Amino acid sequence: MRRINLVAALMVTAVAAVGCSSGTSSGGSSSSPSSGGGTIDFYSSLPLQGASTAQTNPLVNGIKLALDQAGGKAGQWTVNYQSLDDSTAAAGKWDPGQTAANARKAATDPKAVYYIGEFNSGASEVSIPILNQGGIPQVSPANTYVGLTTNLAGSAPGEPQKYYPTGTRTYLRIVPIDSIQAAADLMAMKSAGCTKVAVANDKEAYGAGLATLLELEKGFYGVTITSNTGIDPTAPNFRSYASTIAGQGADCFFFAGIVSNGAVQITKDVNSAIPKAKVFGGNRVCTDSYTSAAKGGVPATLYPLLQCTVATQDLAAYPGGKDFLAAYKAKYGVANPDPYAIYGYEVMKLGLDTIKNLGSQGNSKSAVLRALFATTARSSVLGAYGFDKNGDTTLKSYGLYKVGSNGEPVFYKTLTPTKTVS
Repeated sequence: MRRINLVAALMVTAVAAVGCSSGTSSGGSSSSPSSGGGTIDFYSSLPLQGASTAQTNPLVNGIKLALDQAGGKAGQWTVNYQSLDDSTAAAGKWDPGQTAANARKAATDPKAVYYIGEFNSGASEVSIPILNQGGIPQVSPANTYVGLTTNLAGSAPGEPQKYYPTGTRTYLRIVPIDSIQAAADLMAMKSAGCTKVAVANDKEAYGAGLATLLELEKGFYGVTITSNTGIDPTAPNFRSYASTIAGQGADCFFFAGIVSNGAVQITKDVNSAIPKAKVFGGNRVCTDSYTSAAKGGVPATLYPLLQCTVATQDLAAYPGGKDFLAAYKAKYGVANPDPYAIYGYEVMKLGLDTIKNLGSQGNSKSAVLRALFATTARSSVLGAYGFDKNGDTTLKSYGLYKVGSNGEPVFYKTLTPTKTVS
């Protein structure tokens, strides 16, 4: 597949470059621990151009809010945070070359101890091996593709080992993987009365992986999937595709992919061909750049037909949700931010708290990495969670969202699947 070949080429080139320039090995730190404190570097790498900014701008705001509340410190250490953009104006979304450049910047920085990213799973296919070679602890606030951490059903051959050239795991994530999201989506579609579901995916790691898992898990939830089609995101329209699935008798449509990859256009075309079809999507389209007509999304006539999933539930219902929302509103003037804002807040808090608890070892990459993987019952704004040996969160629920009259996603209910593939 072209995507896999491109990612593989970038991995080989970038890892080789890091190996030549950094002089560090996995888990190592080029700066020795100090009892007197000092400055450490945090990075985030997220798409800050294109449709994803409806989610990533609030995410970065959450990151900055957590750092501000901590006074710019992680215990005795002063944190120098740099927000990097892994997208380009030309692409209008994440870009493999830019992602690799961001990862190399962090991997060759002797003061780097924490890397937040990526937002897109395909981007993490590029950055994980580079950061792994540099020994940089990496935590994603958004990746869900199973193959980044496991060889569960839905992963590709050679995964996840090919992302960790040193043999040591350096990547974790605080959102549940797509085997859980796919099951939640199937629960939602079954509850909505879907009898025949047509699935389209954008061929990226996230979209193709989520679509595959929908097919693998459909039997657990009694949902019939009529087709799973990889689309060309650059196509001017998808009328032929829409006509095809109408002929298949589809009464529901699921888009597995990111907003920038044709999500709005394909949904419009499907709606034109099957006006009563209910429309579903995963966390990459559960945002107003897709759901709101006023912000370039689908027409308002589709609002009653739309449902989507995000790993976050009702923000106000989280243990620290109300305090977070109040602080976010006070700083940014927004009362109901995109759900990813709270994940940005927590991913920064996780890094700050982990390093604070390490004391004089807080500038040691290897110490930070060990501490992250040892997290078992962290008390957080999201509730209690930890990480398994693969770096996956112990959180197991997704939020189901509908669309309000203003085009904004509105939390509907929590879905906790009882069956997933293994």
